[in-house]
Amino acid sequence: MRFQRLAIAATLAAATALAACTTTTPAGTNTNATVAQQRQAINDAASATLQRLYEQAPDSRAIVDRAHAVLVFPEVLSGAFVVGFEHGRGVLRVKGQPQGYYTSTGGSIGFQAGAQSKALVIAFTDAASYQKFRNSNGWTIGADATVAVASIGVNGSIDTQTANQPVVGFVLNNGGLMAGVSIDGTRIAPARNL
Repeated sequence: MRFQRLAIAATLAAATALAACTTTTPAGTNTNATVAQQRQAINDAASATLQRLYEQAPDSRAIVDRAHAVLVFPEVLSGAFVVGFEHGRGVLRVKGQPQGYYTSTGGSIGFQAGAQSKALVIAFTDAASYQKFRNSNGWTIGADATVAVASIGVNGSIDTQTANQPVVGFVLNNGGLMAGVSIDGTRIAPARNL
């Protein structure tokens, strides 16, 4: 039992060290910045993320424009060494205006090592799904709601079936939109310090 605790602690320490090697800092995480400055950094990064999304998949703009609300996590940092974890800070926007700030967290177990950064955009295209999210104190993708991760065709168009789902997600990394990625298990909750 003691050996297992030591192994877990060593794994977590190694994963933290690997995550620290990434060149990207999550939006709004400057510990010396005021709350207003952190919020502004998150908002600026969210706008840049949406612009990047529109360039990668022009059809995404129509989904975001008709959505009741959009959650944008400009930078979700992932680190892993056997045990993986991820964390990011983002903003909920309604009609382009910030309505609240949130954190995303997740974890996984299995053979893995390294660190990376990705962006996550979640569009609530259905009023009932959005209200369920807003009325929750925390929300786990795959357990509390299904998020259809958009499938992008070679011409940048979004699969019609995906576009018509109540909650549509987009995942971007430095190379662009990610296909075939699962975001199930990601927990989204209100940020307590923003």
